[in-house]
Amino acid sequence: MARLRAVSTIEAPPRTVEAVRDEDDFDVVVERTHGLPSVRPAELWAYRELLYFLTWRDIKVRYKQTVLGVSWAVLQPVLAMILFTIVFGHVAKVSSSGIPYPIFSYSALVAWYFFATSTQSASNSLVGNTQLVTKVYFPRIFVVASPVLGAAVDFALAFLILVALMVYYGIAPTIGVVALPAFFLLAAAAATGLGAWLAALNVKYRDVRFVVPFLLQLWLFATPIVYSIDKLHEPWRTLFGINPMAGVVLGFRWALAGGAAPSGLLVLASALSGLVILVAGVLYFGRTEKTFADVI
Repeated sequence: MARLRAVSTIEAPPRTVEAVRDEDDFDVVVERTHGLPSVRPAELWAYRELLYFLTWRDIKVRYKQTVLGVSWAVLQPVLAMILFTIVFGHVAKVSSSGIPYPIFSYSALVAWYFFATSTQSASNSLVGNTQLVTKVYFPRIFVVASPVLGAAVDFALAFLILVALMVYYGIAPTIGVVALPAFFLLAAAAATGLGAWLAALNVKYRDVRFVVPFLLQLWLFATPIVYSIDKLHEPWRTLFGINPMAGVVLGFRWALAGGAAPSGLLVLASALSGLVILVAGVLYFGRTEKTFADVI
């Protein structure tokens, strides 16, 4: 660590140069950093209150000047559940493994909408906070993490509707409900990693904001939300787990609605792929972070 001493020599009557030197001496500490500047644990902990304020701001801004307000957090998965029930449950007669189709689809949709909302909001977070990013230093990864934490509030509201549906259909959660936090964390990890990667790309390539909705739409149907994979045999079932949200939605359905338990290999594949997405996304974000202020 190198220590530099900067001494002011401004002459402004009636103060003398000596007085200015005595009052305005300060030390500038130049410290070599190791690793990624956005993910140093000590620095993240020091700025932890900023993460809280960024998250609270995102929650308030998201539904500001909207007619329905936070009701949108519930309406989106509920309307999707109704549509899927009509089209896939009644018209296409898609198998729901003996679970009432509204529960079958909605138990997966609450997890999916948390992931999709987090990813889309995080991908636009840096561009949407240009003034903040270019004016003051703080761990930029907080700008990506705050939409994920904010989406957790939407998830909680949508989850209350799921509880009401389970009571209506007389369905009790299984013992697997104890694993529910782990599946939720897997969705949050995947959303944070993917959001960090897309946010960094969006700074340089503004096409990303057009690609993300299309990507999430394709991802929705690549995830077993409206259909069951009970008849899918190995090794295809395990390969399905490369999609981290496959393990999440199957885990939610099993824990809450009593669906078939996802295989251990599928859950392991989903957990590993989610971890890879998180690490790769944060590494890329940290690598490109120093250019954000110049490019954005």
